Amino acid sequence: MSKNKLQKFAQMATFDNVYECTAKSINSEGEPLSIAGCWHERFFHNTNPIVLELGCGRGEYTVGLARLCPEKNFIGVDIKGARMWAGAKQATEEKISNAAFLRTNIEYIERFFAPSEVSEIWITFPDPQMKKATKRLTSSFFMQRYKNILAAGGLIHLKTDSPFLYQYTLEMIKANHFTLEYETDDLYGQSMQAPAVATQIQTHYEHQWLERGMSIKLLSFRLPYQEQYIEPEVDIEKDTYRSYGRNYNTNHHVSSTNH
Repeated sequence: MSKNKLQKFAQMATFDNVYECTAKSINSEGEPLSIAGCWHERFFHNTNPIVLELGCGRGEYTVGLARLCPEKNFIGVDIKGARMWAGAKQATEEKISNAAFLRTNIEYIERFFAPSEVSEIWITFPDPQMKKATKRLTSSFFMQRYKNILAAGGLIHLKTDSPFLYQYTLEMIKANHFTLEYETDDLYGQSMQAPAVATQIQTHYEHQWLERGMSIKLLSFRLPYQEQYIEPEVDIEKDTYRSYGRNYNTNHHVSSTNH
């Protein structure tokens, strides 16, 4: 591990707005952790609604949402601590008290929150995981976990560049009779009024897609409680493009790294 990463991890441990608990420190019994049900008391010191951003990366969206919506609390969730450091540091320096960060694996998300503790979820530009459905953040595998922490009628938003993930999630919505609140395959090119928070904040990756002339897709839907969610039985065309590498420079060609 590089010296720079080690320094970031050390600094993360000093931030009051970060809670870290990786897979190695989670017991296998499936029990809630001590933080579950205590986010208002221990982190935010208010009773405002809690909104998650899953796969928050550098935390731009989490911090941006917190600025735009001071009446809500926001928690960015990711396992990549060296990236999350940027958002946690910015929120600390700007004294943004309604932004916090949870470093953990998203598959354990239900262990960190009490039933109905979360009012809303944002999933922003995740890897579409075209080879394995259970790894997709909008799959039935993850929906089963979201339902255990979302309040009744809680909203889920997917913001993506991926035609594959967009279509897959639409099919999930249809197959499970989710309530679709908003749908567009071209967020900045459509005429329908989009939620302000969907267009006023752009992440690092979103800038990449827009720079390449690609359309941004948005789905907002409500997750009704049911015992089991099912996978859609349809074939979906795979994406044919790839993302820029982490060290992308606009003067270079597109990297061949995974999406």
